[in-house]
Amino acid sequence: MSTDTIFGKILRGEIPCNKVYEDDVCLAFHDVAPVAPVHVLMIPKEPVQSLGHIAAGHATMLGHLLHKAGELGQQLCPDGFRVVANTGEDGGQTVNHLHLHILGGRHMGWPPG
Repeated sequence: MSTDTIFGKILRGEIPCNKVYEDDVCLAFHDVAPVAPVHVLMIPKEPVQSLGHIAAGHATMLGHLLHKAGELGQQLCPDGFRVVANTGEDGGQTVNHLHLHILGGRHMGWPPG
């Protein structure tokens, strides 16, 4: 997988971000084009293209991402939030680097939109 995506550039500090959280495994920051009042992106520091490219060795990293997404979601949106991982072109993925969208700040409803 190429690390020359916008998220790779953010991880390397080449592009600034409005950071919400960072540790050794992941980085979370506000989306520059939010679709909800709260729209945070969480990316692993390990370059993985998508959920469709997860291997058994990624289980700990993926568990960490979901754990931290839950903590951030609860902190930022105590009345409820949604976590989304778009995968592949038909799934709406626009950056080929695994990322979670933490969305909230309003009633999210179903279907999404």
